[in-house]
Amino acid sequence: VFGTSRGLLAEFGPERVVDTPISESGLVGMGVGAAATGLRPIIEIMFMDFIGVCMDEIVNQAAKMKYMFGGNARLPLTIRTMAGGGMNMAAQHSQSLEAWLCHVPGLKVVMPSGAYEAKGLLVAAIRDDNPVIVIEQKLMLGRPAEVPEELYEIELGKAHVVKPGSNFTIVALGRMVSESLKAAEVLSADGLDVEVIDPRTLQPLDTATIVDSLKKTHRAVVVHEAVRFGGLGAEIAAQMQEEGFDYLDAPVGRVGAPFAPVPFSPALEREYIPNADKIVAEVRRILGKQV
Repeated sequence: VFGTSRGLLAEFGPERVVDTPISESGLVGMGVGAAATGLRPIIEIMFMDFIGVCMDEIVNQAAKMKYMFGGNARLPLTIRTMAGGGMNMAAQHSQSLEAWLCHVPGLKVVMPSGAYEAKGLLVAAIRDDNPVIVIEQKLMLGRPAEVPEELYEIELGKAHVVKPGSNFTIVALGRMVSESLKAAEVLSADGLDVEVIDPRTLQPLDTATIVDSLKKTHRAVVVHEAVRFGGLGAEIAAQMQEEGFDYLDAPVGRVGAPFAPVPFSPALEREYIPNADKIVAEVRRILGKQV
């Protein structure tokens, strides 16, 4: 799985590391059963594109277990999967489908923005008594980062202000955090002091941290790699406008992919995926409304 599980079998043995047939529904079903009977399984779905194959097990079994038992059942299941494009893997292996999962009551969904976040959120997911989906993006693999050797946990449901700022807010999901930081550097030449927020947990969303930012910046953009239409950015923007309307001087902007499958062509894929230039353009568009 992109080398992410390399060495685990040798270290932990075949009783704890199990290679399964390629059946996502069977794999997640096995994980649900293991979690329901006292284990804390980690299920690896190599490509998020195939999470649709096991949606029944995720949506109707894992997510509903605690509710159907009146809150008396635990289901400590972690599902880890890879999302996003940038590796020329074409339409069926490059999608970002986090909005599907955030719509399901009973699931927690996290999206790390780097290796440090990936480790801390994974530890928190494993320790949580609810099913948690950990979505990592392929282009983050192999990127150098400082990661402590010791175990640490990043609290689920708590956003992180990556870069404090005073007059514009960018809420960026996953890998788009690094693109937003690049955009913030460019925008500093315009006299903008941009605040960049990494939600880390998409469900439940830390709306309070985002609204606190709006109180001082009054303008915002939400950025994700997923298709813009119906993406999580729409829900985040709606919550910002519901909870922070009095602080906004302009509608919340959104940056996402076009409403089309991810192209195979490297040139088209580069144009398809949001980047710092597109974030800068959206910020400037919003500021233009203030003139």
